[in-house]
Amino acid sequence: MTSAPPWADEETIREELFSVERLEQHAESLASAQSVSSRPERGRPLARRVHDNDEALLAAYRVIAAAIADKRPITPAAEWLIDNFHLAEDQIREIRTDLPESYYRQLPKLAEGPFAGYPRIFEIAWAFVAHTDSRFEAEMLRRFVMAYQRARPLTIGELWALAITVRVVLVENLRRVAETIVGSQAARDAADSLADLLLSVEGRSQGTAASALRPYADQPLMRSFVVQLAQRLRDEDPATTPALSWLDERLSEQGTNADEIVREEHRRQGAANVTVRNIVTSMRLISELDWAEFFESVSLVDEELRIGCDFVAMEFATRDRYRRAVEELARGSAHSEIDVARAAIVTAKRAEADQQVGSVGSDQRRRDPGYYLIGPGRRAFEAELGFRAPLKIGWCVRTQRWGFQVISRQSRSPPGCFLHRHCSWSAGMSALDGLFWRWRFWGSLLPLMPRSCW
Repeated sequence: MTSAPPWADEETIREELFSVERLEQHAESLASAQSVSSRPERGRPLARRVHDNDEALLAAYRVIAAAIADKRPITPAAEWLIDNFHLAEDQIREIRTDLPESYYRQLPKLAEGPFAGYPRIFEIAWAFVAHTDSRFEAEMLRRFVMAYQRARPLTIGELWALAITVRVVLVENLRRVAETIVGSQAARDAADSLADLLLSVEGRSQGTAASALRPYADQPLMRSFVVQLAQRLRDEDPATTPALSWLDERLSEQGTNADEIVREEHRRQGAANVTVRNIVTSMRLISELDWAEFFESVSLVDEELRIGCDFVAMEFATRDRYRRAVEELARGSAHSEIDVARAAIVTAKRAEADQQVGSVGSDQRRRDPGYYLIGPGRRAFEAELGFRAPLKIGWCVRTQRWGFQVISRQSRSPPGCFLHRHCSWSAGMSALDGLFWRWRFWGSLLPLMPRSCW
């Protein structure tokens, strides 16, 4: 039996506020509790929810804008939303650009719980946002992620996806607060309409008041509605305004009173204002952060490579090629990414030891893990790992054997990876085109040849 998805509950994403130390403890507990599916490609899509959030936020923006145009009062949280709506739109565009379906499919998915079928990194981002009240701090997130990885390492793809999933959760939370704002606005408008009728000359009569209050007799009264109605009627005489007695009776049935409702509504509005402000500020900070630098500060693969070679002195593009090779080799073998990085380092150290005793040649490149990740030693290293190329990668390898180069000449990477950023698609297509016409030419000669030559 699968649990309800995380958006079955529309409450604001806000749990107990944790200190950094308590966040680290929670991260370790979360890592121990999560169960990852063996079939990551069979997950639930996030794109549909992102689209729904976009529509809901736009609808909320229009409602608030209409209230401003009509000179109706709005809450401070609504002001924050209307003034910074463009930031939410920017975040949604970033999500759609940076989380394509092919990338999303590769992210490890959870096997059980409310986040079953969704990426593991998504629940991690959700927990961080919930226990910080949507307040983003890079160092706090770094410590949270590192604490999680003390119990269970995250993949390179997951660490790169962290920025996007935090954005997804912030947009989700903004949508929830926005819908609360709109619901409260509608309740206040309804209370104003009712108060206008009750305070009119016709509304002073017992029959008119009873008729006006009848639609609210059998439904719970929203806090925003009660506060607005109580404020409008507070200076009236209960003897001439029966609605005051009616309101007190209804609140008593709900186990509360007008003063308590007013205090709770003010507390809720204050909390909503803080959450929206945190979301807006966090969206700005996320857009300004150097995520490549953040990634390298939390990547355990980077940590291994820094120990095993002169990884830090390399350019970012070179370091990224090392990481992509590690990802690819781990996906095509039974080894984790950290194990692949360690194996490359061990192989390089072994080659260095062999060179010192003179049992192998003096090629200095063999002493670097890159020789086995992206260099001439790749094929032997693949065999050592038991690597089996996925279908698309395998097709690339086979096509190169037919006479065309897939990887650009500037790259020393071994052939065969559609995911490699240095793939030369145009070269591949040109070569395919040449093979096609070669096949057409020889095919046209077949009918002219003796059958014995076939």
